[in-house]
Amino acid sequence: MPSRSSARLAALTVAAVCSAASAVVLTSPAHADSVRVHDIQGTTRISPFAGQKVTDVPGIVTATRTYGSSKGFWMQDPTPDDNPATSEGVFVFTSSTPKVAVGDSVTVTGTVSEYVPGGTSSGNQSLTEITKPVIATVSTGNAVPAPVVIDERSVPDHYTPAGDTAAAGSVNGLPLEPETYALDYYESLEGMNVQVSDGRVVTATDPYSELWVTVKPREHRTHRGGTLYGSYDSQNTGRLQIQSLGSTADFPKADVGDTLTGTTTGPLDFNQFGGYTLVAGKLGTLESGGLERETTREQSSRELAVATYNVENLDPSDATFDKHASAIVNNLQSPDIVSLEEIQDNNGAKDDGTVDANETVTKLIDAIVAAGGPKYDWRSINPVNDQDGGEPGGNIRQVFLFNPQRVSFTDRAGGGSTTAVGVTKVHGKAELTASPGRVDPANAAWTNSRKPLAGEFVFRGRTVFVIANHLNSKGGDQALTAQYQPPVRGSEVQRHAQATAVNAFVKDILAVQKNADVIALGDMNDFEFSGTTQILEGDGALWSAIKSLPRRERYTYDYQGNQQVLDQILISPAIRRGCDFEYDSVHINSEFHDQISDHDPQVLRFRP
Repeated sequence: MPSRSSARLAALTVAAVCSAASAVVLTSPAHADSVRVHDIQGTTRISPFAGQKVTDVPGIVTATRTYGSSKGFWMQDPTPDDNPATSEGVFVFTSSTPKVAVGDSVTVTGTVSEYVPGGTSSGNQSLTEITKPVIATVSTGNAVPAPVVIDERSVPDHYTPAGDTAAAGSVNGLPLEPETYALDYYESLEGMNVQVSDGRVVTATDPYSELWVTVKPREHRTHRGGTLYGSYDSQNTGRLQIQSLGSTADFPKADVGDTLTGTTTGPLDFNQFGGYTLVAGKLGTLESGGLERETTREQSSRELAVATYNVENLDPSDATFDKHASAIVNNLQSPDIVSLEEIQDNNGAKDDGTVDANETVTKLIDAIVAAGGPKYDWRSINPVNDQDGGEPGGNIRQVFLFNPQRVSFTDRAGGGSTTAVGVTKVHGKAELTASPGRVDPANAAWTNSRKPLAGEFVFRGRTVFVIANHLNSKGGDQALTAQYQPPVRGSEVQRHAQATAVNAFVKDILAVQKNADVIALGDMNDFEFSGTTQILEGDGALWSAIKSLPRRERYTYDYQGNQQVLDQILISPAIRRGCDFEYDSVHINSEFHDQISDHDPQVLRFRP
């Protein structure tokens, strides 16, 4: 697979000895004779032979991996035991192109290792494999063991057991219960030849030639064919990542709702980017589900349309300006106010002290005009160089676009990158001390993260306060397939502090003017049911308007087979009580392999 990114290949490696830091500390090596694959795999996630040398382990080669840093092969014992908890397959790490072929009967002598993809600090489960192998070919042309069929009936409805409190919450040492828990079931098949049939695609093909299917067609199905992640206790057990042992050029370009018809067969692997993965030697045939990008309705003359859109590290060198412009004009129907997240400075990731983004914004505005949209005006505040996180050197920030033919911006001097905006009372109404202004930028909650941008707008004579946000990302959280259950969401600590600061600022406005129209929107990087959202909503100051949608329509992002909410528009009581607002999550990106951003924009329409 020469076209696969070498960096991604290195990250995807599931071979041992690639990093001493990522190996589980185990017992001193000892010699073990006459063991079989199921003995090596054992009845927990950690091999009872980990760290030991094993001799002449027999098996049939079921697949070979000849690319990247994880070269090797999978072999499977054709004579299984009667214990459903013990896998009959194992990966043999050769480090160079393996000299065996599918169907070879081999014996392998080597050291059993437990490799943790992503390193032990990731919290991932470990992968049992044989390293430093000496391989003897006994015969060739043998039948490969028939694949285990993974389907709706075989995968349990419970996702995972709770971790062992005596082992810091790890499930690694717990006896596998493959008939009770989905993660245990997949672990009991680690390294074995498996098969899925007619799998519906629930995450589109990504740039690394990966997609996700579900083997449970009815499990939390969304209205457009995905699988909803609706709560921390509502896991989707039927999700399975699909990769290929073949050329990336031949990998299907799938969208959500498509189907891999027929059978997809290959060994069940585990990697840091999604956990259990079927690495296909045989892929099903892609059948289109016909999914189309959504278009929201145009706002009426009396409705104010406010949108949020993460444009994914947009800088002048990108080739997506025309597509973003078309999305704003045609799919979003030219909202009156657009909060843009991830606008980069004028030279993108070049880290030379540049912080201005006027070229980036102007190029987008010009593209919007060319697409038939309005001539937007804009407001923003430059960040301090290299202080707001994101891509190094990119200096991402939030930007307000607004249509001056429909809405006016109240400019009030005094706002700056390090100056906190406040709230005053003028003629009985709330006013910002600076517009635009940044919310509490010196607060430690915003360290290496984007500071909220506040602005004061006027629509049909009524003031609307808008706070554009891009909260701390979920990077660093343990995966749903982590060895620690429940997984640790470490990024929440900073995000909760940020949500507290935003909530406090909204309360400052409402304390002065109880009926103020306040909108806090943006990439909140957290779910509508999360603690972050609960803090943002605290004491009724705000309410996440995406919750006005039916449950199966509540998603803005698609990650590892889970459709979920990251982008939100929260509204103050005056807007919510009016009962004349309408919310739309406009699905134009997250479900498609040719997305121009990984986020779907959101639109709120209401009458101030």
